[in-house]
Amino acid sequence: MTILIIEDEPKSARLLQQLIESVRADARVTGICGSIEETVHSLSRYMPDLLFMDIELADGNSFDVFRQLPVTAPVIFCTAYDEYMVDAFKTNGIYYLLKPVDEADVRAAFAKLDTIAKALTPDPATLTQFLPQWSAATQYNRSFLVRVRERLVPVAVADIECIAFEHEVSYLYTRKNDKYPLFKTMDEIEAALDPTQFFRINRQMIVQRNAIVAIEPYFNRKVVLTLTAKPADLPIVSRLKVTPFLAWVEKA
Repeated sequence: MTILIIEDEPKSARLLQQLIESVRADARVTGICGSIEETVHSLSRYMPDLLFMDIELADGNSFDVFRQLPVTAPVIFCTAYDEYMVDAFKTNGIYYLLKPVDEADVRAAFAKLDTIAKALTPDPATLTQFLPQWSAATQYNRSFLVRVRERLVPVAVADIECIAFEHEVSYLYTRKNDKYPLFKTMDEIEAALDPTQFFRINRQMIVQRNAIVAIEPYFNRKVVLTLTAKPADLPIVSRLKVTPFLAWVEKA
């Protein structure tokens, strides 16, 4: 079992690693990250089996990690604060440890992990029965309906170069540089798009992989894109998304 520890206090991180390795013989701590930026960088390259995560880090709140990239591993939170418990279980949290953490705490957390893993192990016959439904549930939009004068017109997702949030409205930009308002939130649009083909570079813009012509350095460790489409605002990749974005581009 591979484990990543996210903790900005080196002494606490070392103690936690010792507790993990003493409690779980098959545990292998693959790294220790002390900041949000370092965590995003690490997880964009390799997703371990389990995360032990502090909440208050040097450069912000660890919940920001979940906003920067998809986290598929379960999380055991380790923190000195109890006010984050509800938020923790809204993410991938399976257990919430309050510091100082001891061996009994870590053992209880692993027991919870094992219980969940056992409960989620599907019966092969049941899995086969529900595979068609699961497959259908993961399908993404093939088109969006946009209003053109008094008509609704479908715009194929394959023709979309980027989506930009401008003046409180989301707009689709197509290969022909046509621009259509789409009355959905950026979160709704992002959820409807295949993440292998579209990337949300900041809160206001989503870009399509094939629309990227060039990537250049920008201020404050950000990057700016040249796109085939011409949105009103510069397509700037936010600083915390640069590392996962570049990894996504390379997976083309």
